[in-house]
Amino acid sequence: MARINVYSSFNDLSPSYSNFFQTCSERGGFFLSLPWFQNLSQTGFNTQFQLRIYGLESDDLQSPVLAALPMCHKPPGIPFIQFNVLRAAANYYSAIFGPVININDRQSRQNLDTLVQGIVRETPRWDIIDLHPIEKNSDDYALLMQTLSNAGMAVESYFCSGNWYLNVAGRTYQQYYASLPSRLKNTLQRKSVQLKNEGQFSVDIISSVDDAKRRIESFLQVYGNSWKQPEPFPDFMPGWILESARQGWLRMGIASFNGKPVAVQVWLVHQNKASIYKLAYDKHYATYSIGSILTACLFQHVIDVDQVEEVDFLNGDESYKQDWMSHRREYWGIIAYNRHTLKGQISFLLQKLARTIKKLKSR
Repeated sequence: MARINVYSSFNDLSPSYSNFFQTCSERGGFFLSLPWFQNLSQTGFNTQFQLRIYGLESDDLQSPVLAALPMCHKPPGIPFIQFNVLRAAANYYSAIFGPVININDRQSRQNLDTLVQGIVRETPRWDIIDLHPIEKNSDDYALLMQTLSNAGMAVESYFCSGNWYLNVAGRTYQQYYASLPSRLKNTLQRKSVQLKNEGQFSVDIISSVDDAKRRIESFLQVYGNSWKQPEPFPDFMPGWILESARQGWLRMGIASFNGKPVAVQVWLVHQNKASIYKLAYDKHYATYSIGSILTACLFQHVIDVDQVEEVDFLNGDESYKQDWMSHRREYWGIIAYNRHTLKGQISFLLQKLARTIKKLKSR
């Protein structure tokens, strides 16, 4: 007999959840791993949001966990007026989200349907369920659209971001480099020569826990001297750098000029895929194209040393990403309105009205 349990912290999960998350993250990547959710909830989450980790469990000792869906919600300030919204346990730090299941198993699909049915019928009822970002062409996306619809929700979708990635296709780095645009190759060659002529330039690629602890300050120094706004949660990146090093995923590149760190990039290698997670360079060294040179060094490392099959630039349609990558896909969100609550019906009608007005204006 399957039952649904709800947890308010990832630390409350039984050891069987660790094994379940590890197995499922081999399919969905580190964004569906337990270390990811633990660090996100502890260091990168607004305290106004409360976690609701839904787990479908059984008495079978071999398979005690059948499905999981990490969610969160912000209790309404005015309960009878504001919508009761359940959201994915994800924010701007999350490149992708999805259910924690074995998508290739038919029974697991049924388990997710059971879990979603239970969430929709939960008391008090949710007016809106919002899940994002999800790869639009993935099984996760199609399955969640279907299970929410099966539960009687009015389901809509919305665009989140583009995603550029490289299919390595068995090439060496030199073979990949030969395929880059001439303009980019000329820039890399000219600026590399300039750096060597004007001082001492070096690149370190950090992967161990000890090296990560020692060089986190370099990451913070470069980020503080970059063009980027300060992180809203300053403990998130140091925590994630250390945790990904513990898991063996970290590839943090640090470029130094005359002994000073001037560019840093956090890449993560997991399941034959390298993800470019965070990058920054000192704005005072922008004319050296220091970021592009460091990117090329990390490409060489993950292709020739880690021998990955894919390199992913994660979220964003910035034009410079197209120079490095070969393919594009999209991440979308799914929003479901509860037909069985008054506020759910009102929110759905308001959404339809807003969409109609937008179409009329565009005409």
